[in-house]
Amino acid sequence: MKIAIVTDSNSGIFESEAKKLGVYTLPMPFTVDGVCMYEGVDLTQEEFFKKQQAGVEITSSQPSPADVVDLWDRLLTEYDSLVYIPMTSGLSGSMATAAMLAQEYDGRVQVVDNKRISLPQRQSVLDAKLLAKKGLNAVQIKQRLEETGSNYRIYLSVDTLKYLKKGGRITPAAAAIGTVLNIKPVLQVMDTGIDAFAKVRGLHQAREKMIDSLCQDLLGEFDGMPMHVGVAYSGDPENGKKWQKYVQERFPKCKVQSAPLSLSVACHTGPGAIGIGCFWYEE
Repeated sequence: MKIAIVTDSNSGIFESEAKKLGVYTLPMPFTVDGVCMYEGVDLTQEEFFKKQQAGVEITSSQPSPADVVDLWDRLLTEYDSLVYIPMTSGLSGSMATAAMLAQEYDGRVQVVDNKRISLPQRQSVLDAKLLAKKGLNAVQIKQRLEETGSNYRIYLSVDTLKYLKKGGRITPAAAAIGTVLNIKPVLQVMDTGIDAFAKVRGLHQAREKMIDSLCQDLLGEFDGMPMHVGVAYSGDPENGKKWQKYVQERFPKCKVQSAPLSLSVACHTGPGAIGIGCFWYEE
């Protein structure tokens, strides 16, 4: 059977790379000062952060049902079935919307909720391609991805509390005190969304807390599992390179992957955020 693998741009896969990988992607929409723009199409990372720092109102959204079914309908003229891997349901309603739309396709569309975003979501796309190559059908691929999807950890730290305050994730008072005391929250991307994990003083302690926590995960719950290590960043790519180099030195036996932070998450963190994570992959 011919199976199409489809994702959204929260995976970090945009159209040019999708063609090389043999997969398909939906660009995520954002409302920028009242205008709808699409990630990777008419809204680049650089433009996003430039507008965000200028105080332009930016809100994330989910792909419209029309855009979703238009892509599915086009692909199903060529493929027998498709597997759709959107961002985690903990951060968006797009998965639930897609699952509802898929009910009209008599099983030819399988929507995966494996709770991932960014590099882990990208890995799910690569795993789906491998599973299809191994001969699994769309239903089996969905089941496999959902069985293994929660085997990941992502930790984040922000440069400023401004955007967490703006999004209502911390109170104005907590933001003011945190700024004065140089408090850096360490956040964790969970199945249900982004939650507070720890509070430390300064960027160095935040980095060490995230790395130590990831080491505990790799030596504990994920010990013996095939796991990749990756880093993410928002804003200046040079900061991303420095962060990747720093983590690579701490994990010399791993090839540390790097990617810009998903803009859906960057809406809450602002520029200057860094993240680290590990994620299970199909051998």
